[in-house]
Amino acid sequence: MSDLDAKINEHFAGFVVRKDLVKAVKGNAIVPTYVLEYLLGQYCATDDEASIQTGIETVKDILRKHYVHRSEAGLIQSTIKEKGRYKVIDQVSVSLNEKTDSYEAVFDNLGIKKVAVDSGTVKAHPKLLVTGVWCIADVQYEFSEDARISPWILETIKPIQIAKVDYEQYRSLRTAFTTDEWIDLLMQSIGFKPEAFGRRSKLLQLLRLIPYVERNYNLIELGPKGTGKSHIYSEFSPHGQLISGGEVSIPKLFVNNSNGRIGLVGYWDVVAFDEFAGREKTANKALVDIMKNYMANKSFSRGINPMGAEASFSFVGNTDHNVPFMLKNSDLFEALPSQFHDSAFIDRLHAYLPGWEIDVIRGEMFTKGYGFIVDYLAEILRHLRSEDFSNRADPFFKVSEKISTRDRDAIYKTLSGLLKVIFPDGSQTEAEVEELLRLAMESRKRVKDQLARIDSTYPEVDFHYVRADGTKTRVTTVEEEEFPHFYHLRPMLDPKAQDTAPASEDEEQRPKGVAATVSGQSRPNAQPQPQKQDVSPAPAEGHHEFTENRKGLSYDRLFGAYLEGAQRIVVTDPYIRFFYQIRNMMEFVEMVIRRTPPEDQVSIHLVTGPDEGNISRQRDLLDSISAACTGTGVSFTWAFDTSGTAHARDIVTDTGWKIVLDRGLDIFQAPIKTDGFTLGDRLQEHRMLKSFYVTYVKFEPRIAAG
Repeated sequence: MSDLDAKINEHFAGFVVRKDLVKAVKGNAIVPTYVLEYLLGQYCATDDEASIQTGIETVKDILRKHYVHRSEAGLIQSTIKEKGRYKVIDQVSVSLNEKTDSYEAVFDNLGIKKVAVDSGTVKAHPKLLVTGVWCIADVQYEFSEDARISPWILETIKPIQIAKVDYEQYRSLRTAFTTDEWIDLLMQSIGFKPEAFGRRSKLLQLLRLIPYVERNYNLIELGPKGTGKSHIYSEFSPHGQLISGGEVSIPKLFVNNSNGRIGLVGYWDVVAFDEFAGREKTANKALVDIMKNYMANKSFSRGINPMGAEASFSFVGNTDHNVPFMLKNSDLFEALPSQFHDSAFIDRLHAYLPGWEIDVIRGEMFTKGYGFIVDYLAEILRHLRSEDFSNRADPFFKVSEKISTRDRDAIYKTLSGLLKVIFPDGSQTEAEVEELLRLAMESRKRVKDQLARIDSTYPEVDFHYVRADGTKTRVTTVEEEEFPHFYHLRPMLDPKAQDTAPASEDEEQRPKGVAATVSGQSRPNAQPQPQKQDVSPAPAEGHHEFTENRKGLSYDRLFGAYLEGAQRIVVTDPYIRFFYQIRNMMEFVEMVIRRTPPEDQVSIHLVTGPDEGNISRQRDLLDSISAACTGTGVSFTWAFDTSGTAHARDIVTDTGWKIVLDRGLDIFQAPIKTDGFTLGDRLQEHRMLKSFYVTYVKFEPRIAAG
């Protein structure tokens, strides 16, 4: 058990479960994760291995005896008849039979209909009237000579969910965890191994939870297939409803005019639309209009009195093209059906989660650690819907007054949601609020920038916030920094004319692919001239910051032009220790070899720190780089900084350039080992970055001569 797992069990005993147990008990039972974890929480909420194994067998036995497989429905029906009563686990829905003035249940897997249900049960569990709910139910069989009377009777029913949660205890226990520990606990709770994700990637995963903690929140996520977009809505909470196929009727979603019964939005905290994208799909115009009104005003009407609801909407779908293609030829909403590719609909979205930043889900990304029983966490998140944390940024930051009310509301709803999820106890620092505020603003900016491409009546908006000391900080999106020459195209203009627009002086000088920045503040209107991918610009002094999760950078693009003509290069980086870090060093050497004419001689010297845990392995790997350089014209030497005082991370050349890096060469996210090949292993431009900065400084060459 890891230190974090031990801490989780110490403070949340009884409310956590080892996440890999779900696979151990699921077998071929097609049930949501929260159903299985509900059962595991009853029998396996412990860190005692013997008790866990016993609990697993108990849960397996319950599923074996009571979970209804469609293929065994006849056998279970016979069992109920012979015993007179039997407990089943199934998805149950209820409807009113107006002819008999009675409620009747349908058991989805068991395949029985017209099961008599008393009014008290319906009043206690109204969601049964809207859609299927997973339940543990006692079903009776009493045969009657009257053919009009069904022999099936629902005696008792219990929706699978925790009955009561102590929110104050949850909030007080949050203080026992650091921010990083709490984020990792939440990541494990939704089933992922924290080590497989960078900081930004973790926050993007948690962004998916905001519809559960914010009322009337509208989120869209479009991206490649296989990134787990719908998992959080289908498996995570009994308070969310996933609509597969992305198509739904007005009566089902809002209200049925024939009986006045409210639809899904009246009973569920989150209504998610799976496979929402697809340009070939069509949608009912009346449905789109009602959705737009509801998303803006929290109410809807179909010729009767207006009705209100609190359900949040989440739209998830797959993109057809990569980001640069969409930015060059259309927009980031291009995959939406034409009826939804509408500026009024898009403007009502509070946030656009960039699905292309989410890695394809692989087996090694799932955790074996402990996390909250998802049903327990779902109840906590539901409780948080009644609170508002958006004012927690006020002591530190002020969002630009130029931003519209709708944009401002979207930003603050996203910020409030992130604060609820990560800081329910209000322990956030100024730096942590700023990190979440930037993400909230970026998520809305992505929507607004695309609106300006789709509809010329939408002006460009300067997204920035102001610190308490008056410092103004602009916010950019990752794709804006990665593809600045496509991001600011306007479809109403000739793309060729925009592509060839003259660049400003500092844009011509900055490293290719680097967004125009001053102390990390990007200019949103920069439209640099596109440059060939294999050509570096002339070197120039400057400071540049890079956002986590962006791609498209390599050592050659960052350093190549600054190393031209150098005969001696000194790399100081105390953390060239682990295999992947030494591989980075080797790739730096390879870059120098590619740039060095065969008749020239270049020496590279590394100063690093010893890996006390495995120093012999470190020595062997560094020596192997030296051996690999034999006969190339480039020599590689290295030495340990035994004084332990060298903390600088920089590259210095005898031509007078000093390149300061806050992360040294470790700018790429650590690779996850997989079988087969990935482009990230082969090409640096296809690796996701960590957040880092680089500063280029020019000085007298004689300083570097030693």
